[in-house]
Amino acid sequence: MTNDGVNHSRRRFLTGATAVVGGAGVVGAAVPFVSSWQPSAKAKAAGAPVKVNISKLEPGGRLVVEWRGKPVYIVRRTRETLDAIAAMDISILRDADSKAASQPAYVSGYSRTQAGHEEYLVLVGLCTHLGCAPMYRPDVGAMDLGGDSWVGGFFCPCHGSKFDLSGRVFAGVPAPTNLAVPPHSYESNDIIIIGIDAEIA
Repeated sequence: MTNDGVNHSRRRFLTGATAVVGGAGVVGAAVPFVSSWQPSAKAKAAGAPVKVNISKLEPGGRLVVEWRGKPVYIVRRTRETLDAIAAMDISILRDADSKAASQPAYVSGYSRTQAGHEEYLVLVGLCTHLGCAPMYRPDVGAMDLGGDSWVGGFFCPCHGSKFDLSGRVFAGVPAPTNLAVPPHSYESNDIIIIGIDAEIA
């Protein structure tokens, strides 16, 4: 009788222990299996929208963020800069109206930005010639970029392409089109989301 009692007790213990270890094994095998269904961090980063806080961006300043492996330039333009862009001699530009440019439908006009947010310029920072990163050159009247005709913009050091402060390409340079404008929207006055289109009312 005593031996039978010990054996039953031991059997219950071994059965319970086996069930616990087996359950832990199933969970251990299931976690990586289920995780494999989720996109990797690299995949998420490749296409995920990027939120950018622009509250500390000074007038005339530029931020550079990465979206889908590309640099995106966010420039805060002054009223004077916008007036100078509006007054430019458009004959020096290849596509002043951005008809051939890669940009969302809600981006328009000489400022190439959303209505109500004209001071902020959002561009993919890759030259449309061979993909070099243009330098931000806001210095008005820079002699190496055209003197009086230069009201600030971007200069590609690889092959000499020039763009104004709306990302419009100058005529007679290698770049064929204006700098691209990525899809973007404003979550608030201080937050821009790169990669999500603005809602059009």
